[in-house]
Amino acid sequence: MGASLLLIDDDARLTGMVGDYLRKAGFEITVAASLAEGRACLLGGEFDLLLLDLMLPDGDGLDFCRELRGSPRTRRLPLLMLTARGEPMDRILGLELGADDYLAKPFEPRELLARVKALLRRALPDAQDQDVLRFGRLEIDLAARLARLDGQSCDLTSHQFDLLVVLAQSPGRVLSRDQIMDSLKGHPLDAFDRSIDVHISRIRSVIEDDPRNPRRVLTIRGAGYVFARKQDDAHDQAA
Repeated sequence: MGASLLLIDDDARLTGMVGDYLRKAGFEITVAASLAEGRACLLGGEFDLLLLDLMLPDGDGLDFCRELRGSPRTRRLPLLMLTARGEPMDRILGLELGADDYLAKPFEPRELLARVKALLRRALPDAQDQDVLRFGRLEIDLAARLARLDGQSCDLTSHQFDLLVVLAQSPGRVLSRDQIMDSLKGHPLDAFDRSIDVHISRIRSVIEDDPRNPRRVLTIRGAGYVFARKQDDAHDQAA
């Protein structure tokens, strides 16, 4: 499945057209018709890019942009403004407040798609070509051997960091304890004494908002562990 996009716009005709077009291009689209709905979506899920209209029924998109850039959770979320305001000062103000790009209505869907892809290329480079793995608020810096949540370093041992990397490099794939051990050759792990489980618990204690209800590293009963592709996916599979 492609990148996950959140579209905040109260124009039902436009959101229907844009949603269909971007879905056909391979993206997951969530639509919110107000700032209140948009906030709820951002609190309840992880998105790779936000498409934001400036003129909404319950507030101004520029104020919302300022709010997003002031929050550690959404500070780095790529943001493309969509608006009928075509004045240069509006565009300048939007960019100064933290928007990554600006597209005036009406626009060609193909241009929107090109801008979305360009923003995602900058924000989500191919994992094989980068030293930093990014999953929403969590960053795993392979070169520095550091994990950061909301920009703050996570207190992990070298062994725990290696275990986290093994999981994060295969997002969405369930890994058994034997597969994890094979990937960590050279480390003194024994699947039968459940040491992997202990290390996973310690990793969760520093990268999860609620370690008892994990959103990032999930336990799949009878199978192993999986690093969630979308960090706020439902966790009814988790132990």
